[in-house]
Amino acid sequence: MGLESIMFGLGFALIQLIVGLVLAMGSVYLGLRMFDKLTEGIDEMAELKKGNVAVAILLGAIIFSIANVVEGGVVTLTSSLTSGMSGVQMAAGLVIGVVNLIVGVILAVFTIYIAIYVLDKITTTIDEFKELKRGNVAVAIMMAAVLLAVSFVIRAAVIGMANALSPESVAVAFGWA
Repeated sequence: MGLESIMFGLGFALIQLIVGLVLAMGSVYLGLRMFDKLTEGIDEMAELKKGNVAVAILLGAIIFSIANVVEGGVVTLTSSLTSGMSGVQMAAGLVIGVVNLIVGVILAVFTIYIAIYVLDKITTTIDEFKELKRGNVAVAIMMAAVLLAVSFVIRAAVIGMANALSPESVAVAFGWA
């Protein structure tokens, strides 16, 4: 019984790892594609090849911001599933966790877009994207700080959303338990 329980736990952890990796890589890809659409006139990969540190800082902040939000969803997914649950409760927990992660990714990408848009409207005397293309590190750091700050708030919201729903309550609500 002890070895069987350990093997079940390891298998379950492996599934959680795979789900987290797929969503993390998918969200990073989505975030970089969104940034590419947002920065018309800047070829990010060409700028990176030229050594444009400003673009690299902002790309890194986008990746970190999305990963921060996704990490909050992965934590709630892994902590909501325990070995003492019934199969139905575990399935409900997995569904809740995956939906929460997907919502988190969508929120992360959307809020990054909104944060950059609002920042652009606030800083009317600065064309951030033109400054990035010129390699202005100060502008990149300021934009990165805004993105990181927004990601911490969104991460907290994603965790709060997940905490509001437990696998047990969902299973009972839908008559699964």
